[in-house]
Amino acid sequence: MMKKLSIAVMMFALMAFLVACGTDTKKPETSGSTGEKADSEVVEVTHELDKEPVEVKKNPETVVVFDFGILDTLDELGVEIAGLPQANVPGYLSKFEDAKYKNLGSLKEPDFEAIHAMKPDVIFISGRQADLYKEFSEIAPTVYVGLDTAHYMDSFKENMDLVAKIFDKEDGMKTELAEIDEQIATIKEKTSNVDEKALIVLGSEGKVSAYGPNSRFGLIHDVFGFKAADEKIEVSTHGQNVTFEYIVETNPDILFVVDRDAAVGTESSVKDSIENDLVKKINAYKNDKIIYLNADYWYLSGGGLQSMKEMISEMEEAF
Repeated sequence: MMKKLSIAVMMFALMAFLVACGTDTKKPETSGSTGEKADSEVVEVTHELDKEPVEVKKNPETVVVFDFGILDTLDELGVEIAGLPQANVPGYLSKFEDAKYKNLGSLKEPDFEAIHAMKPDVIFISGRQADLYKEFSEIAPTVYVGLDTAHYMDSFKENMDLVAKIFDKEDGMKTELAEIDEQIATIKEKTSNVDEKALIVLGSEGKVSAYGPNSRFGLIHDVFGFKAADEKIEVSTHGQNVTFEYIVETNPDILFVVDRDAAVGTESSVKDSIENDLVKKINAYKNDKIIYLNADYWYLSGGGLQSMKEMISEMEEAF
């Protein structure tokens, strides 16, 4: 009888063990002392170039960047970059011309073979590469971070928040954006009390194009509050082609000049072409209010954390 009872107890214990094994669920893997989720955690990104959300691994390791604004943001946040187009890298980001970073062509002509060989975890692109989104997305999850110039700050902040979320830098980004908002508010308070009107032009090889509100450089009006000398300038990526006679007729009190030649390394002098005998008649010239903006920030890498700070500094100096 005791033998039969012992066998029954053993059978019961065996069944209990098997049930316990069957219901055991695998706990999420963690890394480090903070208990963060494993590399399998993803961030879902929605953007206008894809109907479906793009899944990006959180804290991706092999990062490819085709937007200099995002490059300067990741640099500011201490994120490692694996590769980028090294043609026309802004001067303040010249360290990324080093051979330790893979050269992936130019902003308009990516080296897709080199990108594919890197097996990146994520690729960041913007407006200059929008038409090539399909080619990028076939290689790796591709995030579009284009700027909506008609809603510049909303678009800028969305991009910054997205980058911060992907790389787990959200707390630091909140602080950065709060400081930027405070600085912009100070500038707007000053411009609201000034009646001077401003005109923005891009200088390139002796030619000029004008930009107004809601345009590529329109944040000077829309965000910083400088009144526009001409409210009807055509909104275009390349600006509205204008003559020097137009600048004289518009007669701005402040003339902001973006020097494209300096950005792309041509030999022509925008200052010499702008400050001709005609333009010397305008109020901006007479009052020493022709302000040459750094094209590294305004032309090559607008929309970045570092470039935004430098743009703010240049607007402060305009006073």
